[in-house]
Amino acid sequence: MNKFFLLPLILLGYIHATAQPTLDRPNILFIISDDLNTRIGPYMETDKHTPYLDKLAKTGVRFSRAYSQFPLCGPSRASLMSGLYPETNGVLTNNDQPGSYRKETPSLANHPSIAGFFREQGYYTARVSKIYHMGVPGGIERGDVGGDDPDSWDYTYNVVGPETLSQGELELLSPDNLHYGGNFSAMALDDDKAYTQTDYLATSQAIAILENRAAKLPEGGTNKKRKKKDAPFFLAVGLVRPHVPLIAPKSYFDYYPESGVDLPKFQIGENVPKEALRRRNNNVWGMSEAQQKRVISAYMASVRFMDSQVGRLLNTLDQLDLRKETIVVFVSDHGYNLGEHDCWSKISLWEGSIRVPMIISHPQYQENNGKVVDDIIELIDLYPTIASLGGLKDKQPSILQGEDLSGFFTQKDFKLDNPTAYTITQNGKAASIRTSRFRYTRWSENIEEKNEELYDHEKDPEEHFNLVGDKDYKNILKEMREKLDGKRKSVSK
Repeated sequence: MNKFFLLPLILLGYIHATAQPTLDRPNILFIISDDLNTRIGPYMETDKHTPYLDKLAKTGVRFSRAYSQFPLCGPSRASLMSGLYPETNGVLTNNDQPGSYRKETPSLANHPSIAGFFREQGYYTARVSKIYHMGVPGGIERGDVGGDDPDSWDYTYNVVGPETLSQGELELLSPDNLHYGGNFSAMALDDDKAYTQTDYLATSQAIAILENRAAKLPEGGTNKKRKKKDAPFFLAVGLVRPHVPLIAPKSYFDYYPESGVDLPKFQIGENVPKEALRRRNNNVWGMSEAQQKRVISAYMASVRFMDSQVGRLLNTLDQLDLRKETIVVFVSDHGYNLGEHDCWSKISLWEGSIRVPMIISHPQYQENNGKVVDDIIELIDLYPTIASLGGLKDKQPSILQGEDLSGFFTQKDFKLDNPTAYTITQNGKAASIRTSRFRYTRWSENIEEKNEELYDHEKDPEEHFNLVGDKDYKNILKEMREKLDGKRKSVSK
């Protein structure tokens, strides 16, 4: 029995005539974590960090090189939910509303989010906690809705989470940054207070929704909600950890003592643009070596706590016998630097702040269980992929800009043709493009002195050596410039 009072589930919205969930019209459980990089079990040489994500990866397909379109919560989430690049939908800051493009761009006036699309196709759609941007902290403590797309949902639930007001001692770890929405602070809770936390509360409500969907309606009567009750569901669950503040039960911290933390080694060349290094420790955080280790320890503990909530959701699917007809998607909104290049947090265009975990498990394609896809892919690929896997390929909006990845499930030797990943930051002024071997980044719209980076991932996967100015890469630099300019032009309004 859950330890807190669940709000009654009110099934809102219009009713569609539709069949019950089947493998042709499967349920969708969409789980998104916040500020999560690829330092999780399925992406590391360890099986003792994120056991439930490890389990999910073994029952699905893991995409090893998935990239965010913007290393900031609001623009990234609006992009992946709309299936459009940030320049196209116009959401370039956390303050931009995710559905504003419908008013500002006539061609997008009727474009639904991915959840809205499934709702139009007769699915029951529900949002629990943070799917679009939300202040964490700075809003979620009040149950604020944050940014949202109301037309996407039949039901929404906004968690009232304690965050920095949790019952424990909050430890400030970044003395030069006092803003609790962005600084580094940690709290090790008493274990019996875990149920008070935002992600625990969100997961409990999601479990209640799953139980509601699995329950059979009584026969007879004139239940006007029956058709929607029998419909397959699209349930989006937002987990806020490991977003700061880094809060987890004490027992989770015990797995990651600071004495066992090694800070990343880095080399910074003289030709690395200053804009790329804005998030360096001494520029923003002022952390000592001990504080940096404490941040990494707390981040890892927060990840493990988030993983436990994923486990609760997966276990509920099994207990309710829903797993056999439910696609499970796990993803993060963007990556996160933890000292690589002496940089911390997000916003940067380094590999660590752009690359994200992405796992899709489909019960129909068990022969793919444990499969790893190494092709370069983007978060905007999720919309067309889930639509196709949900049997709605022919009905999805033609304006979608992502690639349909369903072939990785349905075809044995499926490959993408020369895929690239495109990411912007700083309201779109800076951009980066990733191919299978190279990353090219430019910190303004035009080529200027010392505003470019080029990295050869075959020889330098940590992006330590900027090859701009290296005569051996002159032709590669020209080619990557053209790729970036071409992409910018194609995605602009």
